[in-house]
Order: sequence, then C-alpha cells, then structure tokens
Amino acid sequence: MRIATKLLLGATGIALAAAAVAAGPSATRTQVAAPLIERTKLFGNPEKTGGQLSPDGRWISFIAPRDGVLNVWVAPADNPAAAKPLTAEKTRPIRQTFWAPDSSQVLFVNDKGGDENFRLYGVPVVGGEARDYTPFEKVRVIPYGQSRTIKDRVLIGLNNRDPRWHDVHSLDLKTGKLTLVMQNDGYAGFMADDQLNIRIGSRPRADGGDDWFRIVDGKAEATPILSYGLDDSATTGAIGFTTDGKTIYWADSRDRNTGALMAQDTSGKMTLIAEDPRVDLADALFNPKTGVIEAYRADYLKNEYVPVGDAVKADLAFLKAQNKGEFTITSRTDADDKWLVAFDPVSAPASTWVYDRNAKTLKQLYVSRPALVGAPLVPMIPTVIKSRDGLDLVSYLTLPKGVDANGDGKADKPVPMVLFVHGGPWGRDGYGYNSYHQWLANRGYAVLSVNFRASTGFGKKFLAAGNMEWGKKMHDDLLDAVDWAVREGVTTKDKVAIMGGSYGGYATLAGLAFTPDTFACGVDIVGPSNLNTLLASIPAYWEAGKQQMYRRMGDPTTPEGQAILKERSPLFAADKIKKPLLIGQGANDPRVNVRESDQIVDAMKAKNIPVTYVVFPDEGHGFARPVNNIAFNAVTENFLAPCLGGRAEPIGDALQGSTAEIRHGANHVKGLGSTRSAAR
Repeated sequence: MRIATKLLLGATGIALAAAAVAAGPSATRTQVAAPLIERTKLFGNPEKTGGQLSPDGRWISFIAPRDGVLNVWVAPADNPAAAKPLTAEKTRPIRQTFWAPDSSQVLFVNDKGGDENFRLYGVPVVGGEARDYTPFEKVRVIPYGQSRTIKDRVLIGLNNRDPRWHDVHSLDLKTGKLTLVMQNDGYAGFMADDQLNIRIGSRPRADGGDDWFRIVDGKAEATPILSYGLDDSATTGAIGFTTDGKTIYWADSRDRNTGALMAQDTSGKMTLIAEDPRVDLADALFNPKTGVIEAYRADYLKNEYVPVGDAVKADLAFLKAQNKGEFTITSRTDADDKWLVAFDPVSAPASTWVYDRNAKTLKQLYVSRPALVGAPLVPMIPTVIKSRDGLDLVSYLTLPKGVDANGDGKADKPVPMVLFVHGGPWGRDGYGYNSYHQWLANRGYAVLSVNFRASTGFGKKFLAAGNMEWGKKMHDDLLDAVDWAVREGVTTKDKVAIMGGSYGGYATLAGLAFTPDTFACGVDIVGPSNLNTLLASIPAYWEAGKQQMYRRMGDPTTPEGQAILKERSPLFAADKIKKPLLIGQGANDPRVNVRESDQIVDAMKAKNIPVTYVVFPDEGHGFARPVNNIAFNAVTENFLAPCLGGRAEPIGDALQGSTAEIRHGANHVKGLGSTRSAAR
C-alpha cells in the first residue's frame, strides 16, 4: 500500500485561474482574431471532475456542482446518468475524494476558509449526512493509507496531541472509533503493509536528510535500514509494499543522479526495476490485488507510461493508440477489469472514459468542461532552454492562435509574453491543458513556463543547483528564458510580464524589485516578500521539513542565514520597483501569511509607488472558490491589458458574489474603481 511519507514543502495548492471589448491597440486585435473565451468557461466550476471507480466496481464517484458549489456525486457504474449528489456543501468546494475500502462510502477532506486544517469526512453511497471523523479544531488530518484486504478501517495521522507531529491512528469506518497505533515523536512519515501494520518510518536528520527505521509493534529499531543526506532527500523514499508484505518499493537516488525504482526483499537486498537518466521515477501503477508494480510514468517533456513486464503492456499500447491525447489512469477496480482513464488533448477539454480491459473498449463518462468544446484552444509546445551555465531547463510555450500559422512551434512574429512561474519552488511545470496558458494566449499573449533549477523531477543535481539561490541563479534561469524568447522571436524585451503564485509570486516580486527594468509589470499571487518572516510563520506541522528548507534557502536561526534571507527578500528592495504590480492574497493563508503581502504593499505606499492589492477573507494559499478566482482573474486581465497591449474581457460584475476586498490601488485597473473596496 502507498502512504504519504514526505511534506511537499511550499508547494502551492493554488488554483491559478458574449460580448467583450479589446483593451489593447487595434494592432494587437488583428493579431489575435480568435473569439474571446469567457473567464467563466475557463475558471468556473467544471461540469464533472475527479471520477473514481469504487473498489468493487459497482459505483462511480465524481465531483460536480450542486447549487453552484462542488460536491460529491455517485452513480451506478452501469448507469452513469442516474447520478445523485451525496453532499450539500454550500460554500467551500470539495476537491479531494477517495473510496472507503468496502465501497460503502466516499471519503473526502475539506478545510475552512483555506486554513488547511483538513478534516476527514465520509458519506454513504446510499445517502445520508456526511460524517465528520476528525472533529478537532486546528488539527490537520493526513490520510496515511488503506488496505486491499482489510475493508472496515483505514490509517490516518492526527496532530491533535502535538501540532508538529502526526500520531498514527486506526479509524473504524463504521463506528468512527479512533485507536492509537503509534505515537509520533519526531517522524516525518510512516508506511504500513496491507495488514495495516506500521512497518517503517522516516525520521528527519539535522543535515536535512532522513533515516528510515524498521518498526515492530509500534517501536522503532535502533539502527536505520536506509539513510541519506540533503542531496537525496527529495528523490529517495519508500513508495509501497506488495500485498504479501515481502517487498518494499523505493525511489532511490543514492549512487545515481535520478531517483530509480527499486525493490527490496525481506533480506534487505535491493533490485533495480527501472531508471531514467533524465527524470526521477516514483509514480507507478500497482496491481490492485498483489501490489506489484506493473508500470511507471516517466515525465520529461511529456508524461509516458512504461510497462514493467507484460501485465498491462497491451492495455497501455491500446490506450496510446486511441490518439485522444496524453492519458492518465486514475482508478482501477479490485477485480482490475475496469479502469478510469483521463485523456488530455491540450487544445480541447479533457475527458474521462471507462476502459473495459476484457472487451478492449472505451466508453466516455464525461467531458470536464463541455463549454470549451469548439473553443479556440491552442497547443502547448515543450522545449528545452539552456541556462547561462549549461543546465537544461524543460519549458512549455503557448502561443496565441494565428501566431504559429504552420504549426511548427515557432512564432511567426513577436507578441507580448507572460512568464508564468510555478510554485514550490520544489515542484514543476508539466505538459497538458493549462487554464492559465489558454486564457492568457486567448488574450493575445505568448505564455512561457520554465522549470528553473530547484524544480523537482529532474534529478538531485538539478534540484541541488537551486540550494541557496532564491533570487539569484534561480532568478537567472527565468531571465535566461526571457532572453531565449526574445532571440526566438516569440516576444520583445519591452513586452514581457511576470506572474505566478506562491514561489511564483516571490519570483514576481523579485523580478520587479531586483531586476526592475526587465519586466513590464507583474502579478503576484500569495507570494512571500520577506523570507525571514516567511520561515518564522510556517505551520507547526512542517517541523519535519524545516532543516531541508533552511539548507535550501538560508538558516534563520543563524546571523549568517538571516543576512542571506534578508538579501534575497524583495521587501527590502521595494523602493526599486517602478513597474505596475498587482497582488492577490488569501487572508487565511497558513503557508504565506497575509502579512507577507501587507508589508510590501505598505512599503510601496510609503514610497508612493503604485500597487493594486486584492485580499480574499475566505481564502488561503490560492483561491479555491471559483467566484473568487474569476474575480481576481478579471482584475488581472484588465491590469495586464494596458501594460502589454492585449485584450481583456471587462470586469463588469465579476467581483459581485466574490469576497474580494480591494485594499489599495483600485484606480490603477480599468473598471475596478467603481467596485466595492475595503480601506485598510
């Protein structure tokens, strides 16, 4: 079984999202002849998403709107049209669900207002009230895992005893009884076998690495079975047990650059399953009965399934031959006779299909955003950009419709560009439909996303190249990508904006403060401005990953580290900003506290530097509610239009129904001055 063992530190859970008038010059309007796609079609609720087969194959669950809010729905597998809602959430959308092992209910997690104190709920397939299994305040549940053979309980982690550490509990799904399995006194994570026995656990080390210990009857042995330092910390770890408990699967980058798939038997012997010199391997397909790895995904420029043996080789070949786009296997029944498969053609909305393995047939279940069928969506172009010191930066370019007439992936003429920077920074951009790329391209902009050094998935050397390089070489990679786009004729130096969320928001602030002549304007979404105060306010349950963060960013417990963090903090160069800036922030953000945005806005106000600041009091690290996401994106495109010369759908009534508070600078965005605002 697979159980989460690591924190994804700093990753953004951000959901970055008919008559219309052009806000730019007529020259730009003639370049972008495609009809303007309404914001609501791109960033409103999907019609259906998150489909999953129940383990017994009798049901299909999915997430869909009910009274305008995403809720859990279920349908008989043999009659999807008979779907019915199981939940009645009125405000906060439900975004993550999974089936109970016995197929009797759908489990889901949700928080309040973006505070990320997730609770675990269950709702019966036959209907009834959702049950709150973890009714604790200021406590975050971690679904540690479940069994293929034990159907009446699951393992979860709760930090209600010590906010830093998640104790392991067994949850009886029928009675709701919680039984302590193991008290956690300093472990980053655990992994159990199919009998729900905790078998191994990882303890963070002072050097940023981890020690893995064998656990017997709730007690760890004295000597670790596997150890590694900082360099291997993001590319090595346990990923699953076989059902019989005799094999542990690992991702392992020790003695190599990229994380390889390894199998360890009961004697401790490690056997190589697969490796790829380009990318880390960790995402695998496990047989639902035996837990044996049958395939893995290698994600370099695009995602590719690679079979291990012959068990699913023919199935993968069949799905690839359908030519419906990149595909992902999202769900398998216990009998393994039915799969749910999502296809992503990029320039058309994604669709989810039921694959019958025996009959070798596909039946469409739903299209996530049918309103986009026939819309002028455009391809995404994978490319590799060289950094100034020779690193390969896997990147993704999207061009406005009509700018690449012959489809060779090259711009016929320069257009304004948005450099769209991913969060984390320990995450990555990938190939596929991207609502932000499509939206900005439709408004007349080229969009470029770059996997700068410190991005994950490309081996430990690439990741380590970003250590202590916030605002330095990590930023140089973004500048090198802009220079590449200018050389390739994608854009011109004076028409490039920078935009992103979380670390991407930091990169936006850094770009405008540290390189004030490079970008024409910037959009920062929940980005930190002061790295010392950022690290001082991270959630308590990030304790296990603190040393990794300190060694990759700067150690705030030392004078030297504090000095580095201050030097790399845009707040202290705010007086250098001279280009237009828009900031969006969730008031309840537990990762990047609202003060991170408050303080840079205050610094700019003190120097009379223009800035527009939008706060959502019911959001956290990103904007989960579509009405809020649409509101901020309405402001964003009307902010970008005069800066870059692209098109914009007027703001109109987009802020009505949202909780947006325009705390400063409404007069800097066309159509915003007449909306309601809250003075600070």
